[in-house]
Parts: sequence; C-alpha cells; structure tokens
Amino acid sequence: MNHVTVIGTGITKFGTMADKSLKQLLLEASFEALKEAGFPKVDAVFIGNFMSGPLANQEILGSLIAHDLGLGPIPTAKMEGACASGGIAFRHACEMIEAGVYNTVLVAGGEKMKQADTNVVTSAINAAMDTDSNEKKAGLSFPGFFGLVANRYFYETEASKKHLAMVALKNREYAVQNSIAQYRDPVALEEILAARMITEPLGLFDCSPITDGAAAVILSRGQSGIRVIASSQASGPTQAQEVEDLLTIGAIKKSAELAYEQAGLGPDDIDVIELHDCFSMTEILAYEALGLAARSEGWKLLENGDTKHGGKIPVNTSGGLLSRGHPIGATGIAQIYQVVQQLRGTACNQVDGARIGLAQNLGGTGSYSTVHIFSNGR
Repeated sequence: MNHVTVIGTGITKFGTMADKSLKQLLLEASFEALKEAGFPKVDAVFIGNFMSGPLANQEILGSLIAHDLGLGPIPTAKMEGACASGGIAFRHACEMIEAGVYNTVLVAGGEKMKQADTNVVTSAINAAMDTDSNEKKAGLSFPGFFGLVANRYFYETEASKKHLAMVALKNREYAVQNSIAQYRDPVALEEILAARMITEPLGLFDCSPITDGAAAVILSRGQSGIRVIASSQASGPTQAQEVEDLLTIGAIKKSAELAYEQAGLGPDDIDVIELHDCFSMTEILAYEALGLAARSEGWKLLENGDTKHGGKIPVNTSGGLLSRGHPIGATGIAQIYQVVQQLRGTACNQVDGARIGLAQNLGGTGSYSTVHIFSNGR
C-alpha cells in the first residue's frame, strides 16, 4: 500500500466542548486537515462515529461535512464499529484509494458525549455489547469486563494493581505535554493507587473518560506524505464466555499479524505506537497481542520502562485514551494523527529518529480491531 499517503491532518481539543456541536467539531478538524493538505479536490468523505444518534440527535454526518465544506455532491458515509469506528473508516478509505476508485479522501472521526447524563452515555456505550447475551442481561459493563480480566491476569502472573497504575501514570505524563489533551495535570503513582474504585481492581485513573472531540486526515494516492504501508482489520467474540483465552484479545493479535505481513515488518521494527488503552489493563494486553511481549509478560515492559522514552518502544505518547481523552468516533483518527506527527518529527513528546509508527484501534471488548502501520520513507 505504498501509494496511499497521509497529506493533511487536523484535530480539535479534547474534553468538554460545551459551546460546539458535533458537526462543528468535525468541521474544525476537517478544515484544518484540508488546509494543511493545500485544499485538494476531495473525492469522498468517510466519518467514524458511534453514538451521534442517541447522544447528539444527529446522523447524516458525511453529507453534512461534505456540504458545509463545499466539497460538492461526492459520495459520503458514516462508519460505525464501536470504539474502532475511526480506524475502520480510515481502513475503508485506504482500500478505496488502493483500488483506484478515489484519489483523495477526507476521513474524520468525532463524538459529542459530555452534554449527556452519565447514565445515558453509559447506556449508549453498552450498545457495543451483545444485547441478547446473558452477560449483558446480568449487568456486565465494559469496566466490569476489563476488571474481570485484570483480576484473572493478576491470578496468572506476578502483576498487580501497581502495574495498572504505571500505565495510567505514563500516559498522564505524556498528556501533560499535549496541548489538546483532556487531562494535563500531573499526578503521582500514589494518587492513582488511592483513587476512587470503579470496579475492582480498576480505579478512576484506570478508565478512559467521557470526552468531546474530533480528528481528521486527508488520504491521497501518491508518494508525498506519510505512507500507509499496512492496513488491517479483524473481528472477535462478542461475549466473555465465548473467548478462548481471556488474557488474549484475539482481534488485536490477528489484525497485528495481518499488518506485519503486509508491511513486511515485525514488532521490533516499530519506533512508536498509539494503542487502544480504554482501560489500563487493555494497554497491557495490547502489548502482548501486538507482539511486544509474550503472553502474560506485558507487565514486565512497565517494570523495565520499555514503553516510554528511553525504552524499547514508546507507547501512547499522546497520553492515550486514559489522559488525551476518548471521544469514541475520533479515537482511531486521533491515534493516526499522533503517529503521523511523530513520523514528521513535529509531535508532542517527539521520539528521536521515529521512522515507522503503528496505530491500533479496538472496538467493544474485542469485537473489532484495526492496525495501521506508517512510514516516513527515510
């Protein structure tokens, strides 16, 4: 896929955007991306979004954005894949460009969540579970699922709640330097460990927040820009009782294997990663599924400082979902935004000499995963 490149990027601030609608957030990020790309002729618009209907009472997002930006009567679509909506929209754009259908595509992702009551947002998010399952009817939630997984991980390994806190601390330290991040106040490990419990053993800092925000990229055929050298997607079980190995997120593992094969690379070739840390436990499982560590050994990367500057491979230099924020439809594009800046050499928390970057976006408890690998060609 060497002929698919990112030529423009845009992002809004993440957090509480009370004075802006979802449409306005998407327009802001999209205009920034178009401006950076030099306002090319756009052939299609793909929007990643999960909950604009129930939370913002707004659908037809693709048509709204294309019309308000004056892009003409071009094809548009909104794509939903729970928290992987942005990554899925990006992947479809890549495929359409590679197939020769389009030359240039605007891909944006956004979510407006903060205006709704927490119970309304939680109910909408839980639509990403199998609503016919006994698990859902029994009250299983996403924090409950990953709390269950964390307890099992502690049982099978020497990991503890301290290692979850180390994930949250690392990502907060990165977010402090990210001007668009939702949470930028420094915290101490002790504060994270003592925080209010959400679901044992996950505390407040172990769970990604409710967030408003949007991000956008312009993809184009050609060699100029940051190249997309792999784009993959895989699916997985929608119920915990159907998961063969509770400590392996199969969709991440499979999508990573496909992406590495496409790129002709392996985990050791990647210089920087943005992965889906919806919970601190999820980040540790993603280390293992992406091949950065063996099964049940991801916690050791934290002990060794391997996933931050000076270590083997910095992870979530944007602050991740835990501290940058998690406007669900925007997350996959925001990850790509950060990776592209890293490969350009213009990122917050810049990794010296970064040439190859990876973005991994998860949906549900493992229902979807996308993996994209990028190169700056140097």
